[in-house]
Amino acid sequence: MGVQDLPAQREAVPHLTTALRGPLLTLERHFLDRQAAIEAWFREQWQRTPAPFYASVDLRNAGFKLAPVDTNLFPAGFNNLAPAFLPLCVQAAQAALERLCPEARGVLVVPESHTRNVHYLESLATLQDILAKAGYLVRIGSLLPDLEGPRELELPGGRRLCLEPLRRRGDRVGVEGFEPCLVLLNHDLAGGVPEILQGLAQRITPPVAMGWAHRSKGEHFALYREVVREFAALVDIDPWLIEPLFLRCGEIDFARREGEDCLVRNVEQLLEAVRRKYEAHGIRREPFVVVKADAGTYGMGVLMVRSPEELRRLNRRQRSRMRTTKGGQPITRVLLQEGVYTFETWAPGGEGEGAVAEPVVYLIDHFVVGGFYRVHRARGPDENLNAPGMAFEPLAFAEPCNTPEAGQDPDARPNRFYAYGVVARLAVLAAARELARLRT
Repeated sequence: MGVQDLPAQREAVPHLTTALRGPLLTLERHFLDRQAAIEAWFREQWQRTPAPFYASVDLRNAGFKLAPVDTNLFPAGFNNLAPAFLPLCVQAAQAALERLCPEARGVLVVPESHTRNVHYLESLATLQDILAKAGYLVRIGSLLPDLEGPRELELPGGRRLCLEPLRRRGDRVGVEGFEPCLVLLNHDLAGGVPEILQGLAQRITPPVAMGWAHRSKGEHFALYREVVREFAALVDIDPWLIEPLFLRCGEIDFARREGEDCLVRNVEQLLEAVRRKYEAHGIRREPFVVVKADAGTYGMGVLMVRSPEELRRLNRRQRSRMRTTKGGQPITRVLLQEGVYTFETWAPGGEGEGAVAEPVVYLIDHFVVGGFYRVHRARGPDENLNAPGMAFEPLAFAEPCNTPEAGQDPDARPNRFYAYGVVARLAVLAAARELARLRT
């Protein structure tokens, strides 16, 4: 079944509403004209560096460039994917699990310790459903400290989810009567690696060293820069069209204003670098920089600035928001990233003034399996959309990401989403190289 067979979904597709769409159309056609070479290059890369089990990539489409701004290796939005493309998720999961642990018959999922976050629990239930449909027995081993026995949760969508206390025996973990050879982490370990997960004989994926207690966004984007340089040489484009410029800062304490001078200098340097790129490409926009925690998710520890002076004028509330990230973990290092505008808007049926939107692409192994648009009616094109008040609009672009249609305009649905899939896979390839470093 193709996208043309899904009229209800087609009516609700966000549309690009910017006069700067021309350059992106050029980039998309560039990808389409070189599809065979691109796909051959990706096949070679995955043979060298296998992809992580799963990932989600936040993209920003500025019209004049298309770039990833975050790559999450513990995705938590499976419930936002279009149900029509669940079979693609199942097939990709089968391929990934057969590669990781061919003898596996069951999978133990270790989730975040959320019991009130209904959206996360719905995502966890969807993930369990995907793995079960892939042919595996699936149990959920929770790290909740007060969980003494199985706890069944009834979700608003009508599904039930059973959380069981994670137990350890020797160098293996499991739940009552179940110790499979494969442990799937859906917990970002921002607060560190619990003792119960250390030194296991079982295969655990993603590895605990890829949790936010160890992982660095700066290192990820340094590897992404390497990937993009190689890819840009293959397809003959300016790497900047698909890469956010960035710098890293050392130790910083926003509350005590320690490290502020270094931060100000680096923001000034990065703004100037972006300004030069804008001039070279004839872009009449004001550059901005995103200051974000070098580790962590959930959109926390994020600040947009348009001048170095803004950093010196931060008020107490702004400084407080930059002190900690998820779980109260202190922010001591930050990534300075070129701010990428998002000029996509969501308007059901393409009518009326739309809300600002950004695409999020989901992958299992190296396969694009779907995605959604993060939408925020109270935010602008130069603001962080991963904030309270956001909503999600599922998009069935899993199939067209892999099957662009010849003879259509580059911004037709399949071809627009093919470009998204290409850039998302580049980000996951960078994550694959992070994983490869762990093994050397």
